[in-house]
Amino acid sequence: MTAVKKRGATAAAIEPKSKKKRAFNAQAFLESSGVARAVFEYRRSQRIYSQGDMASNVMYIQKGGVKLSVVNETGKEAVVALLGPGDFFGEGCLAGVPFRMGIATAITATTVLVIDRKEMIRVLHEEQRLSDRFITYLLTRNIRIEEDLVDQIFNSIEKRLARALLLLASYGKQGAPQKMLPKVSQGMLAEIVGTTRSRINMFMNKFRRLGFIQYSGGAIQIHNTLLSVVLHE
Repeated sequence: MTAVKKRGATAAAIEPKSKKKRAFNAQAFLESSGVARAVFEYRRSQRIYSQGDMASNVMYIQKGGVKLSVVNETGKEAVVALLGPGDFFGEGCLAGVPFRMGIATAITATTVLVIDRKEMIRVLHEEQRLSDRFITYLLTRNIRIEEDLVDQIFNSIEKRLARALLLLASYGKQGAPQKMLPKVSQGMLAEIVGTTRSRINMFMNKFRRLGFIQYSGGAIQIHNTLLSVVLHE
């Protein structure tokens, strides 16, 4: 893990010169404004924080991906969410939660921007556009968590796996989705879907035979046709 302290120019420095209103770019603001922050780089499978750690900052993913999970008293781990570039996490500290409620782990080489709790509160109060973006993100993620719960209760393993792969590929997000996923282990997919590795292996082989996915040098190429599995009743 490497860290670089940064403090940029004022927010005015990133205001567009054109009179035409542009969509607010949270990453550009956090990278270029006078926000005191640190940038950390994590290796694949490296833990970012552990359950029970002190919660004192908010994190923003610049590139890569993060798995959020929880572990019960017997050591069984359950995946809560998979996050990608443009996502925040660790925001519980803003509500006064003193400790991390789960575990955050990099699922590929990941760069994270870390903002101290007090600094994040200050910036949210002073920059309305960032505040709006942050609230929208939290609402969207709450909806996603509800969808995940419904998916877990009502959908088959095959459909849950297809949905997980599409979400990992950022299908449906703004901008072009990833066509090639970094190497994701079948063990991790089993944790996400809530099944065994052997079942994951069976359905991954089926998806490959049907042309929905393709392996290339350890990475997984996702085809849009995989969506048909999720939409099929």
